[in-house]
Amino acid sequence: MFTRKIGIDLGTTNTIVFVPGRGFIINEPTIVALSVPDNTVLAIGKEAKEMVGRTPADIIPYKPLREGVIADYYITKAMLKYFINKACGSFNVFKPDVVISVPAGVTQTERRAVVNAAKEAGAREAHIVREPILAALGAGIPINSSSGNMIINVGGGTTEAAVVALGGIVSWASLRVAGNKFDQAIMDYIKKKYGLSIGEQTAETVKIEIGSALQTRQKLEFQIKGRNLASGLPKNLTINSNEVAEALNPYLLDIASAIQSVFNETPPELVADIMGKGIIVSGGGAQLRHLPDFFKRMLGVNTYVAEEPLFCVAKGAGLILTHLDTYKRTLLNKR
Repeated sequence: MFTRKIGIDLGTTNTIVFVPGRGFIINEPTIVALSVPDNTVLAIGKEAKEMVGRTPADIIPYKPLREGVIADYYITKAMLKYFINKACGSFNVFKPDVVISVPAGVTQTERRAVVNAAKEAGAREAHIVREPILAALGAGIPINSSSGNMIINVGGGTTEAAVVALGGIVSWASLRVAGNKFDQAIMDYIKKKYGLSIGEQTAETVKIEIGSALQTRQKLEFQIKGRNLASGLPKNLTINSNEVAEALNPYLLDIASAIQSVFNETPPELVADIMGKGIIVSGGGAQLRHLPDFFKRMLGVNTYVAEEPLFCVAKGAGLILTHLDTYKRTLLNKR
């Protein structure tokens, strides 16, 4: 199959690849497992994630993106090559055009690093689009309308809040607080309260299974296994959703404060539009229980979760790919 266009949601935690006509063909963790002595790539994606917290000293599972931007250029290039080859097939003679998402706060140097890595990984052209625009497109927001819309994209490394109108971003905030920080908060909370050490994967499972943005009367419970810090022995522990809400609260307040700063910079007419329509939340973090209620309570604006929030950015990339010539003039590579 001659795949000439690929959309990549290059996330800190997950990378999702979209191909027009085939849909979402890849949804894998943004992790690469390296062999330390010779610095070779052993595994990428799901296979590498299974190694996290379980490897011997000579194998390191590495996250090449930190807080939405490239932390290790060569590993990111190897990973992009793997995803592009998987999307196109190894024997594809045509180099594809690629649309890649980047955080709204990306610097010119970081933007250039993404373009160069994609081209060296096998792309013919690499177009960079800021995440809030793609998330808004994927959530079904008419971004070219003169009416204002607010999108909050809660990813793995960054949370981005933006007001979109007339095909561009009017005001925005990019905060390096998101899913990964939530996992760390759960780990720290359990260590401090119960003297139990748990791994990243366990913390992520807790967040998915019983994570909540608000404390509720009906508590969900979950049993975890970890290492007792006092005795060094394995130990079981049951925690509840209200404890997770307590652990996440400081970070959620930071996000609410960033959204408030976006409102402060937004023209009053657009604020009035958003008050009427509400806020849309996308990204993997949007699946946290009671998050819309938390934002409604903190900001006084109705908040809704987008349909298939995890895929909004990749969907937006797909829409741009389908109408690449139209968007080339307006959105792509916009500073």
